[in-house]
Amino acid sequence: MVVETLELALRDRSAEGRVAGVLVGTALNDDDVGFVEHWCVQVGTRAVSGSPLLGLAGLCLGHIARRFGCLSDEARGLAESLAARAEADPSDVDGRALDGYDDVRSFLHLW
Repeated sequence: MVVETLELALRDRSAEGRVAGVLVGTALNDDDVGFVEHWCVQVGTRAVSGSPLLGLAGLCLGHIARRFGCLSDEARGLAESLAARAEADPSDVDGRALDGYDDVRSFLHLW
């Protein structure tokens, strides 16, 4: 059900609201770090500019860093990119990406 919901949201913007709870719930509760990271990266790279899912994906990457103490190079790069986009244009990516990247830097000791 999780995968189907996430895929639907990437195909149909009207489903974005439903996927938000699924993505956050997965990032906070699923113990399969590979699965959680994969879907955060998928959402963060495939959602369209202006979608609230972009900021949410960045925030969830921060949750993963806090929970598991690790992120792949791809996920760290995405968190940084989403934060930079949020800083440059909040109508592109919302500020939750900045909060997520702060967590990534803090919990992965990247300061």
